[in-house]
Amino acid sequence: MDDKKPSNLAQIPNQRKYESAPKKEDLEKAAAEFEKLKTKLDDFRKKVVKKYKFTVAIGVLPGNACPLFEEDEALPKEIIDSKPIHLIMIIPEEEFKNIPKIKPEVVKLAKESKENIWIHIKTPVDLWNYGLDSKFEMLDAVAASFPVYDSGFLGALRVANIHKTLILRKFERYVTSYVIGGSLVRGTADKDSDVDVFVVIDDTDVKRMPRVELLEKLRGIIYDYIREATALAGVKNILNVQVYLLTDFWQSVKDAHPVMFTFIRDGIPFYDRHTFIPWKLLLLTGRIKPSQEAIDLYMKQGEQTEEFVKRRLLDAMVDIYYGIVTPTQALMMLAGEAPPVPKTIAQEARRIFHEKEKLMSEQDIKVLEKAVHLFKQYEYGKLKEYPGKDIDIFLKECLNYNKMLKELRKKIEKKMQEKTAEEIYEHVFKILKTLFGNKAQQELIKDFDAKLVAKAKIQPRFKHVLKELVSNKDKIRLGKLTQKEVDKVKADAIELIDSLVEYAQRSDLIKAEKGTMQVVHGNRKAELVLLGKDNFLIEDKVIKRITNEKLVPATKEEFDKAFMEAKGKLSTQISNDVFKVLEKELGSFEIVF
Repeated sequence: MDDKKPSNLAQIPNQRKYESAPKKEDLEKAAAEFEKLKTKLDDFRKKVVKKYKFTVAIGVLPGNACPLFEEDEALPKEIIDSKPIHLIMIIPEEEFKNIPKIKPEVVKLAKESKENIWIHIKTPVDLWNYGLDSKFEMLDAVAASFPVYDSGFLGALRVANIHKTLILRKFERYVTSYVIGGSLVRGTADKDSDVDVFVVIDDTDVKRMPRVELLEKLRGIIYDYIREATALAGVKNILNVQVYLLTDFWQSVKDAHPVMFTFIRDGIPFYDRHTFIPWKLLLLTGRIKPSQEAIDLYMKQGEQTEEFVKRRLLDAMVDIYYGIVTPTQALMMLAGEAPPVPKTIAQEARRIFHEKEKLMSEQDIKVLEKAVHLFKQYEYGKLKEYPGKDIDIFLKECLNYNKMLKELRKKIEKKMQEKTAEEIYEHVFKILKTLFGNKAQQELIKDFDAKLVAKAKIQPRFKHVLKELVSNKDKIRLGKLTQKEVDKVKADAIELIDSLVEYAQRSDLIKAEKGTMQVVHGNRKAELVLLGKDNFLIEDKVIKRITNEKLVPATKEEFDKAFMEAKGKLSTQISNDVFKVLEKELGSFEIVF
């Protein structure tokens, strides 16, 4: 056997050479070479598949594996010397008895192709026997064969074999067995079936780490290789891998665990270090028998069935409870309410959605009350079981309730949109009225354009935003806009409000500076605010109104009201009446601007 280091799966001669992973570029190069050969064999494939529709797969065996099959079938020397292309044809096990009739016909078709072809006709059982006879290199060769025709069998073998090669290259010393099982071995798999394998890890000589840590570490690496193996194999079959420690697996075998019995009975080793095959032989000869403890254990599981089922039904009731209560809390938050605790949610839902908003029926409230009542009984330990027929009724009520909640959500969202649109509209025009006076909508829009946009007091784009707000107000109320469009109108309007507020604040500051001056009398200072109709003197936070005769105490609210009414009318001119009152009340004083 050639000892050259293998570069891909097709060159792996036996189970001991896993030093390198199959390289994608090598596989692509081999695929290109075989593509030419496949074109030549295409006519042969069509004839074979047409004549024998039950054909499972046809593949071209790797060149370095041909001597294994030549020796296995004891081919004559003259055939070997002619160096034929070795094809493997896989047929169902039930056609095994017809191989003597099938082979001459296939050979005849091969000769018609004018290619030097030698056909190896096998059934899946023949391939499984290679594994049971520890001829793993022959299974490797079949898995690495280039598919001329494949119903999914070769692809499943290929992904499992590549995965095996990857993990053996990484830590061969720890792997005791790599076994394939499931529907592929039983002969019930189709093209898209999962590929079930299990890996047994030898933990008997592990000294530096706990066994569980070893299992988790190796399991993580093994699972990581699944993605790489699937990509290299080029198949869609899902590779299901289960990893066991040798000691745990042996304990399960000793206890006659049904899953392990099935694994051993159906499994075919793709790699084994004298562990799995002896187990399989012991099982086949009836020498692995369940202990009395195992029998008692499994009998006890049957006795516990009723308890387990009742527990699951109670869990189902709790799941339905949360399926009713949680979305109800969500809608309360949507409606602007704080989410109530589950114990009071029924009362709150009745108050808000049934009595106030008229959005939920009495029947809907009763479903919510039923859910809360059942959970309370369960929580206090009074509800020990809940029959399956009642679960069906409760689940149906839950589904109808959630269907109602979806409609309720649409109504609440529409109402919130209407409220939001109205609030934003009123806020914008309230600011405009504050700036330009109590005018009609169209007059305010004209003033906005002329006094703010045209004079570059505010960004030009807000002219369009204001028009959109006015035109979309009714559309939002009638539900003619999507949520995305509503959100955009709202966001633009908020920017407009911020800009208007900022402008108003700047304007107030300027006006306040223009209409405010200091009055110095003696060693004291006071602020004189001239508002035209009403004038105020502020000293040490004490506000006084200047009347025709004297200073009268005033509140901050009175000052703010007068200030808002006099916007745009502040002045630096002091009338004679104001001078007389100040002179009368303060004596000698000086005005400082």
